[in-house]
Amino acid sequence: MASLGLAQRIRIGLDGNSGVEFPMMGRLNFGKKRVGFRVMASEGQSVEPDLSVTVNGLKMPNPFVIGSGPPGTNYTVMKRAFDEGWGGVIAKTVSLEADKVKNVTPRYAKLRADANGSAKGQIIGWQNIELISDRPLETMLKEFKQLKEEYPDRILIASIMEEYNKAAWEELIYRCEETGIDAFEINFSCPHGMPERRMGAAVGQDCDLLEEVCGWINAVATVPVWAKMTPNITDITKPARVALNQGCEGVSAINTIMSVMGINLDTLRPEPCVEGYSTPGGYSSKAVHPIALAKVMNIARMMKSEFGDKDYSLSAIGGVETGGDAAEFILLGADTVQVGLEIDRLLYVCTGVMMHGYGLVKTLCSELKDFMRKHNFSSIEDFRGSSLEYFTTHTDLVRRQQEAIRQRKAVKKGLQSDKDWTGDGFVQETESMVSN
Repeated sequence: MASLGLAQRIRIGLDGNSGVEFPMMGRLNFGKKRVGFRVMASEGQSVEPDLSVTVNGLKMPNPFVIGSGPPGTNYTVMKRAFDEGWGGVIAKTVSLEADKVKNVTPRYAKLRADANGSAKGQIIGWQNIELISDRPLETMLKEFKQLKEEYPDRILIASIMEEYNKAAWEELIYRCEETGIDAFEINFSCPHGMPERRMGAAVGQDCDLLEEVCGWINAVATVPVWAKMTPNITDITKPARVALNQGCEGVSAINTIMSVMGINLDTLRPEPCVEGYSTPGGYSSKAVHPIALAKVMNIARMMKSEFGDKDYSLSAIGGVETGGDAAEFILLGADTVQVGLEIDRLLYVCTGVMMHGYGLVKTLCSELKDFMRKHNFSSIEDFRGSSLEYFTTHTDLVRRQQEAIRQRKAVKKGLQSDKDWTGDGFVQETESMVSN
């Protein structure tokens, strides 16, 4: 965000207070251990868990956000998301020249758990080769403005992507901000999104290029900026660090994973098959959840150690279908959890929204509250980041286990000399020295 945008920051609540419960900590300052922290209700009373979050000054009723993709492609579907109660909506990615966006059909492919590909097998993976929005920018901007007029207190985030052109990025930012959108998510991560034009992952995989483009964006943007990270890179913390150092208020992770969904063993052609040919695309759904957890964990640990006192945010993405899936991300430090590329289970069967419908948010909220009640958590902040401290190196795992074995052996050794007998626990002390 541009430093000159103080007035705008105050307008959206970025005034240093912004409803943050622990202002001395910052959003990702885990200096105070939360593990074991419990907010206990008074005897006879039940405290209803509070799912509301404040992220970069943006207040949301819950941490669940519609991720950029088909569920945020037009006014009608975004309005429905707000009506159903989603915490925020990230619109499908837009650019200045929508006429350059040419999609193909079919553009989705499924992976089933059943090894023989039975149509009855559970769908665990989903691939798409869909591009960004092909709707005219003017149309999308008009709908952004209409949504903000009708839902002024709801969070609408514009996802944007442009070619390697400073003036184009600046124009796109100015035009989007005029509609009243609350924040930007910068698509530095689409794995198949016109890399020949230096767009999407072509930027996110090149830290020098990313640094320059983030500089352009944050010199003019006056609302929070999230940089969306690609998982298709050796160390995801490197581009995340660059984005934050260049002024972004947060990062989102992960976008889809570059993949080839499969080969049709009858036709010998790859899927999804377009006129006999295909191209690698983005992989999502339940199967990517463990990979996303690892990437989010690595980013959160980096943010904790290097930016712990800053008001930065982390939005997690990847295979979220239940409140438990979301809880895992929050335990690893996420402020919000995105559900995307996912509308009707009978038609698409993808992940999240496209799999379960927009009403999924009610189930997600209910399940997340159940988790919080189980552990007596009253707010998201009570447990955000609590599991990070339990990650270490393999070398340290070996050391910890060896020490534990030594301690167990010491207990088994029993008394060392006659002077150690107490007389009070004669049976137990004798048993401690029996070998079988």
